[in-house]
Amino acid sequence: MEWTNKVVLVTGGTGSFGKKFIRVMLNEYHPAKIIVFSRDELKQHEMRVAGYDDPTLRYFIGDIRDEKRLLRAFDGVDIVIHAAALKQVPACEYNPMEAIKTNILGSSNVLDAAIDVGVKRVVALSTDKAVNPVNLYGATKLAAEKLIIQSNSYAAGKDARFSCVRYGNVVGSRGSVVPVFLKQRESGRVTVTDDRMTRFWISLEQGVRFVIRAAENMHGGEVFVPKIPSMTVIDLARAIAPKAKIDIVGIRPGEKLHEVLISDDEARQTVELSDMYVVQPAESLWFGRDWESKGKMLPEGFRFASNTNDQWLNVDQISQIIAPIEADYLAGKLG
Repeated sequence: MEWTNKVVLVTGGTGSFGKKFIRVMLNEYHPAKIIVFSRDELKQHEMRVAGYDDPTLRYFIGDIRDEKRLLRAFDGVDIVIHAAALKQVPACEYNPMEAIKTNILGSSNVLDAAIDVGVKRVVALSTDKAVNPVNLYGATKLAAEKLIIQSNSYAAGKDARFSCVRYGNVVGSRGSVVPVFLKQRESGRVTVTDDRMTRFWISLEQGVRFVIRAAENMHGGEVFVPKIPSMTVIDLARAIAPKAKIDIVGIRPGEKLHEVLISDDEARQTVELSDMYVVQPAESLWFGRDWESKGKMLPEGFRFASNTNDQWLNVDQISQIIAPIEADYLAGKLG
């Protein structure tokens, strides 16, 4: 797919992912226009004065809860990257209806608007917490995934296609534990909820490039999952604060010991490629099920979980990944 003649819109465009995605687009892919769609005028202003002032950029204030505003914003758009969400687990637990309005109903508005105005491709960002969810955030993202994949059934006779990308925690993103540990180490004490805890980890750059790849190769109906390494949270704490005391404070409500990116039930319809998995749609009524010719089906009982992963990062490797984030933190640039 050629990006240079495309109009691209990013919901949640002022977030960590949105800014990185737009920077890569501007530097390497040069689309005809990029629309930053978000609800916070201050963040849009700060983004513009921080250097995001290319003539191809447009700043569009709006909320994905407002379908009429989405219809206006999507007019003439070819590709939508749907990154807007409420994602802080405690905030979603305390404000459940707000999480539902944004993550589920807002995603439904994105899909309806895309179909109605003729957007060609929509790629939505999901999370490992959508697999066997134990908190409301994960439950809303699971519901959003189902909406996005099944919306392909409404696209019969149209060019619109919808797919998801699902990956793990993003190193240094807004809400990441990394800035928390960096702040805590100043006191000489770092808190970890459970010393057995493991997590998938991916860099912001890797996440952005994986989404771009998904947008280029999607047929519609897939959930794309990258093969990414795991790390223990204890090793992460040791890499960030090697001299600090680590206190185990107990697992929090809605928190898992380990995360899962592909469940054993999903594995039955999942194709393995060299560097990713493609979860094909359960129903074969439309498209998105011809990946089998490009890879191999997963064996019965396969499960892609952070504690049984065959790729692991050690403390030294984590330290190398954290180094630029730490530098930004010390310089006051980590938002």
